[in-house]
Amino acid sequence: MEPRKALADAERRPYWLDSPDAPEPTPHLLGHTEADLAVIGGGYTGLWTALLAKERDPALDVVLLEGRRVGWAASGRNGGFCSASLTHGIVNGVDRWPEEMPVLERLGRQNLDEIAATIDRYRIDCSFERTGELQVAVEPWQLRQLTRHATAARELGADVEILDRDQVRAEVDSPTYLGGVWNRSGCALVDPARLAWGLRAACLSLGVRVYEHTPVRRLRDTGPALELDTPAGRVRARRVALGTGVFPPLLRRLRHYLVPVYDYALMTEPLPPGRLAEIGWDHRQGVGDAGNQFHYYRLTRDNRILFGGYDAVYHNGGLIRAAYEQRDATFERLAAHFFATFPQLAGVRFTHRWGGVIDTCARFSAFFGTAYGSRLAYAVGYTGLGVGATRFGANVILDLLTGQDTERTRLRLVREKPLPFPPEPVRSAVVQLTRWSLARADAHQGRRNLWLRLLDRLGLGFDS
Repeated sequence: MEPRKALADAERRPYWLDSPDAPEPTPHLLGHTEADLAVIGGGYTGLWTALLAKERDPALDVVLLEGRRVGWAASGRNGGFCSASLTHGIVNGVDRWPEEMPVLERLGRQNLDEIAATIDRYRIDCSFERTGELQVAVEPWQLRQLTRHATAARELGADVEILDRDQVRAEVDSPTYLGGVWNRSGCALVDPARLAWGLRAACLSLGVRVYEHTPVRRLRDTGPALELDTPAGRVRARRVALGTGVFPPLLRRLRHYLVPVYDYALMTEPLPPGRLAEIGWDHRQGVGDAGNQFHYYRLTRDNRILFGGYDAVYHNGGLIRAAYEQRDATFERLAAHFFATFPQLAGVRFTHRWGGVIDTCARFSAFFGTAYGSRLAYAVGYTGLGVGATRFGANVILDLLTGQDTERTRLRLVREKPLPFPPEPVRSAVVQLTRWSLARADAHQGRRNLWLRLLDRLGLGFDS
């Protein structure tokens, strides 16, 4: 089907958030209040921090402040891949923290198990499916890369299976596939918005005070407490957890380490059983291809296909605007790629198209820190792989705020920062040159040019 025709009726809003089951917002803050812990941000980082704080100490008075609606940003717009990886994939981790990878992989698997237990304990209806993830090669050079990934994963105890062309097409049938690697236990799929809403409900059940439509405009140190100014009130808190992602941070130093990158996705109409049978997908794995500009896709509970990725767009100057959430050129490109991947699904239409902004950092995985004499702690920079890792990040935040010496806080992953990005306008030039170089690498059998090789040596780069 011609991409524009398939997109003609697609709503311009995130599929996950377009639900009659979305909870009513909590009231915004009016007047002044005090708390033991104030959490800024109602995405996954903030929600997990508030929930885990109450589970650690039920007597703790916790306030969560969200500028708009819980889960409205990246936490409600992503693909719903809940990965065990804390390092944006094993190879990225091995390249950066080789001596820590056995611990990081163990902690990651434990973190995913604990997410599953939390979903069960609070009866969160978020379509949690522990399907694993299928990485597929669509170019010969990607087969070598996937073999490296599988070898590293097996050495660290992961349950992975290398599939040849026929085996991978027996799992999900696309004429573009040349081989693949199935990580059977390292990833689950969720409905991301319902996960956020379920975590909100769990927080409320434990006594967390949640204020939506309550943006924090200013943070001040008044000595014994930190004060948070909002449009209609103020919070005084002994400790503050910052989970605002890529949005303009209250802690200015974070601006040096983050760039906003826009990612886009499409959602199809539900596939009837006969049409779904044309591609198989009986094990319902999440799927991603192995290009630098990669696609990710998965099935929903009602057998729609989410198809996203490829374009990762940085707007010069690091601008964040609602208008950037819609990009017709990218939607048409994704639709064309969808039908190239699954030509047997010709005639399927898309019901939703949307974009969202990702907090990207130079090492591609989250980093952590404190300020105001360790009375404020943060976790940020997940680079699109935060559905699972944010729970680990929340635990790090709480360890740092309480001054605990834990296995987590001793990690070099936690103690070190990524390299900062250069200031503008150099930053924009660096990011755009890197995006162009990655596209060239995909077009030239993965060969990395001088610029990418330099970034590799510096540990500074850009991940789509």
